Amino acid sequence: MRLSLIQRLLLANRQTRRKASGLPVIWKGMLWMAAGGFLFSILNTIVRAIAMQMDPFEVQFLRYLLGLLVMLPWVFKAGPRNYWPTDVKGQFWRGGVHTIGMVLWFIALPKIPLADMTAISFTGPIFIMIGASWFLGEPMRRDRWIAALIGFAGVVVVVAPKMSGSGGGYHLVMLASAPLFAASFLITKALTRYEKATVIVFWQALTVSLFSLPLALLHWQDPSLLQWIGFLIAGILGSVGHYCWTRAFHAADISSTQSLRFLDLVWTSAWGWLIFSDIPSQSTWIGAVVILAATIWIARREGQRPAKAPLDEPVH
Repeated sequence: MRLSLIQRLLLANRQTRRKASGLPVIWKGMLWMAAGGFLFSILNTIVRAIAMQMDPFEVQFLRYLLGLLVMLPWVFKAGPRNYWPTDVKGQFWRGGVHTIGMVLWFIALPKIPLADMTAISFTGPIFIMIGASWFLGEPMRRDRWIAALIGFAGVVVVVAPKMSGSGGGYHLVMLASAPLFAASFLITKALTRYEKATVIVFWQALTVSLFSLPLALLHWQDPSLLQWIGFLIAGILGSVGHYCWTRAFHAADISSTQSLRFLDLVWTSAWGWLIFSDIPSQSTWIGAVVILAATIWIARREGQRPAKAPLDEPVH
């Protein structure tokens, strides 16, 4: 008997999940991180295109508001009680810190190429690794530092030639957002110890929407139909992308997953070229090769290291 298309898809999904369950825990975390990075590269392309036409703070608000709205059917289906967090204060702290980082990020977003934006964001893993060691007690192994520093050297190769140009100020604004995002991710990692990934993602969308609304109202303009569609797609991508990253933080040490973020430069360079005709410079490609080499090396090292399984995702 021939299987229908839906049955084939379900069978393929079961087979994929079965194979994935046999992977080392650290590899699972790294794959979740890589998947989230790919989704965010598409999201960043969409919101950059819209932010070049609208006030960036309104774009920030609507990007998170639509992310919140697309989650509501699942919230109502499961019951709001299942989405009430154990630590409400922690959720608001995370949302507040993330909102400040997003304000800086959206100020610079329309002014610099996607590849440069992504490369600058790669300073985040350095802040995350330091914070994970200081505040979360994660072991800072030498190979993780080596991978992060090699990747950061690749970032310097990408960014340094641009700092002397007219957009250098916006590059610095983008750079200032990196430690704030690092703090947000560290809070996320702490929350995964007793919160479900879906709860964390929902409350991020809720809190960032609330904190972003006052700035959005300052220069409000009604979006066009095409822009609303863009916001809807961005909302879906953002919610799924944050879910992937939250699962990555739950599966493995946050510092072990950070080198995979360097792959984002490959995705964003491709989208920037396709959508905005931003041709990456020679320094961008050289830096990307350095970053990719560090990523492959640490992925192999982490996959060979025995790791204890994470705690089961909490249910409440």
